[in-house]
Amino acid sequence: MITLLLQLFFTFFIIGLFNFGGGGAMISLIQTQIINVHGWVTESAFADICAISQTTPGPIGINCATYVGYEVMHNAGYSNAISVLGSATTTLAIVLPSFLIFMLLMKLFNHFHNDPKFLAIMKILKPAVAGLIGAAVIILMFRISWDGPHLQMSLIRENFPNWKSWLLFIAAFIATYNFKANPIYVIIAGGLAGFLLY
Repeated sequence: MITLLLQLFFTFFIIGLFNFGGGGAMISLIQTQIINVHGWVTESAFADICAISQTTPGPIGINCATYVGYEVMHNAGYSNAISVLGSATTTLAIVLPSFLIFMLLMKLFNHFHNDPKFLAIMKILKPAVAGLIGAAVIILMFRISWDGPHLQMSLIRENFPNWKSWLLFIAAFIATYNFKANPIYVIIAGGLAGFLLY
């Protein structure tokens, strides 16, 4: 039990340490670690975790970490109480680096906030964050592998099992992109539609 908790803590501490751009950008890092590196959850289970994390209050990355901590301990055969300890471990691990770095940066910010080099770094980070969020979307939709010099992509069908899921996806995209609908209302409507359709 202690070994698994330490593995969870270290994994999510590293994710929190190298995350830039908030919870959405964190998803691809979490997915790589818990699916590809450790094999703790399946791709379809991770898609469900992301959906639940998105529809519950709070940052998606932290919600995702909390859920993964519980799921990993539960799948390893531990009781609900120990699984909750797994949730607490991953949640603490993922927020601790940001907290420590934030405390340090607050001491330095007033000194450097008008420095041209600092402003240049901020300009570089903005497109990097957009790229990380885009990568998370692609990773959740497609199974990607390299076969020598060739890139192979296939749709992860478990995440889009039938025409109803595609219809929900298209409706949410149109509502947010074309009609600039409030994302909160889109999430609530998507959750209700999913509940009624499934």
